[in-house]
Amino acid sequence: MLNQTPVWKYILVVFVLAMCALYALPNIYGEDHAVQISSGRDTTVTQALASDVEAKLQDAQIDFKAVEFADERILVRLPDSDTQLITREALDDELGDDYFVAMNLAPDTPDWLESLGGTPMKLGLDLRGGVHFLMEVDMNSAIDAAVGGVVDEFRDRLREEKLRYRSVRKSGMSVDIVFRDADVLESAQFFLRNDYPNMTIDERDDLTLRATFSENRLAEIRDYAVKQNITIIRNRVNQLGVAEPLVQKQGQDRIVVQLPGIQDTAKAKEILNATATLNFRAVDETGDVRDAVNGRVPAGAELLFRRNGQPVLLKKQIALEGSHIIDATNSVDENGFPQVNIDLDSKGGTKMSNFSKQNVGKPMATVFIEFKATDERGPDGKLIFEKSEEVINVATIQTQLGSSFRITGLDSAAEARDLALLLRAGALIAPIQIVEERTVGPSLGKENIELGMQAITYGLVAVLVFMLIYYRAFGVVANIALVTNVVLIVGVMSMIPGATLTLPGMAGIVLTVGMAVDANVLIFERIREELREGRSPQQSIHFGYDNAFSTILDANITTFIAGMILFAVGTGPIKGFSITLMIGILTSMFTAIVVTRVMVNLIWGGKRVKKLAI
Repeated sequence: MLNQTPVWKYILVVFVLAMCALYALPNIYGEDHAVQISSGRDTTVTQALASDVEAKLQDAQIDFKAVEFADERILVRLPDSDTQLITREALDDELGDDYFVAMNLAPDTPDWLESLGGTPMKLGLDLRGGVHFLMEVDMNSAIDAAVGGVVDEFRDRLREEKLRYRSVRKSGMSVDIVFRDADVLESAQFFLRNDYPNMTIDERDDLTLRATFSENRLAEIRDYAVKQNITIIRNRVNQLGVAEPLVQKQGQDRIVVQLPGIQDTAKAKEILNATATLNFRAVDETGDVRDAVNGRVPAGAELLFRRNGQPVLLKKQIALEGSHIIDATNSVDENGFPQVNIDLDSKGGTKMSNFSKQNVGKPMATVFIEFKATDERGPDGKLIFEKSEEVINVATIQTQLGSSFRITGLDSAAEARDLALLLRAGALIAPIQIVEERTVGPSLGKENIELGMQAITYGLVAVLVFMLIYYRAFGVVANIALVTNVVLIVGVMSMIPGATLTLPGMAGIVLTVGMAVDANVLIFERIREELREGRSPQQSIHFGYDNAFSTILDANITTFIAGMILFAVGTGPIKGFSITLMIGILTSMFTAIVVTRVMVNLIWGGKRVKKLAI
């Protein structure tokens, strides 16, 4: 008999609707205003600190909903934004600079729903609020690093060519090469000009060659510094778990970073602003550390310190630079202590292998390097950065090392995790500094949400009324499917980790509401045509759905392809629109073709029907 739905299709529809409704449910619970406390580099957040925070809030008579401790963070849930501001200021004063205190919004999802993986939709910066950073790249450091790399390269290349030199050293933004006689200088000049066409090689007095980057090469270095920093910042943002971030170039040396709905603004600021890398150097065992502390540092050596203030005398020559690190993960060693596992590229593996082979049984230090802004500017108006070097580990080389090895001796698992994150994301080509920070408040986002919800509601109601009047009983079926479609969109958006709802995305939902009903209009008009041609109600329903399917499929496929192109080439708001459009197309086809067919078959299928209310 016509219009009979198999049992498996009923089960499928019920399962899909139940799952999407379940994961759409967290969106109705809203969010709490919250203050989040996370650890600094030298501190750790503990359960004891959470208890202290709760006691301090009670003593200050600050009203709060709950104090939660999880994942080495403390979250204080508060009733409103005013209390949130008071709490942040109170905790800031109490905890000082040892901890990071930030205002956030925390989902108020029930524990049972959260245990099933239920989370609300991620909202974009324009809806939820978030942080906007404008970051400036220190171009002088980028050029200085490039010059430093050329110094080491010149030394190696001249040795390979057996061209004896007296010294190779940096001189500002140039490299000076001093020779012992004029013949070698002439040969070296000919060789370097051929091998380095992007540099100007000029002869100077006192048997010296000066190598300077050409203007084109300097422009390439600056452009590469910005592009590479953008790539690395994107990697860092992704590892922070921020959905749909915006990272793009602005001007010649600035980068815009937008983090919608960021849960830990202080931590994000620390990670994004840090310029960190490692280098590995041999410990100078011939020099006297006490003499070095008193100012008598041996030639070719440098005095650095551990975090606890212990001095370490190192050789200036760097055995391996952090730029050769391609991966870094944190774990624990056989004794349960934190460690960072490092993988090197092929060139770095060769360097480490050669160095460790020559220094088996000798100590090697791991030096952590950070560039921190001083909030001062030089004569050129650029920010001045201070280089901070710290010995984080000294270990004896037991055997020849290769492309993979580990760093031990770290103070905590949190330090190992943060260090691995920075190294895995990459060392920034040049230091960066946040020169502008704007917070988009949740009140503006709330207003946008309200206006967007009004648009969706008005559009939905208008379509529901039209379908009810024009198609009567079948209009009721279409309306149920239409409401179901909105629930499916919200549920799918909540389930997909990378999906973010933006204001243009809400426009995409309004559009898919119209597209969803469009499919039903095609089906219902087909049924009407079949009835006018004299077919029975059951035959009209059957042929109406079958004949309209190809038209609906073609129209939706072409629109879906357009959405894919928008997602591939678009950024920010365009991507937000395309995501909801593509999800809406899939859910609308499911509800318009499958869900309504199941409902129609359930109501009219297999029965003696003389007339259809359509």
